[in-house]
Amino acid sequence: MTPTIARKIATAFDEVTEEPHFENTAFKVKKKVFATMNEAEKRMTVKLSLLDQNVFCTFDATVIYPVPNAWGKQGWTHVNLRTVRKEMLQDVLTVAYCTVAPKKLADKYRVE
Repeated sequence: MTPTIARKIATAFDEVTEEPHFENTAFKVKKKVFATMNEAEKRMTVKLSLLDQNVFCTFDATVIYPVPNAWGKQGWTHVNLRTVRKEMLQDVLTVAYCTVAPKKLADKYRVE
């Protein structure tokens, strides 16, 4: 997975903005961050509920894993762009977007 493809996936959701975030790039919906990307480390960090974090992290701890500090206990989760498959990144970004987006925007992407 390249940062260019990851960026295209993250910005494809409705009303997403891309902004600098310290040394990273933040992807926001309605001014709320749902993902950041550290291109140098080829890693995205996404905001998930603790339940969703647990589900995704059981897949493969070398691909998706909690941020190893207090942020991780709030649902922030790293995604290794070197090893993640496009479909998995699409899924985790969709869940992250829906976690922070207003219901009206999120409903378009939720899978029942």
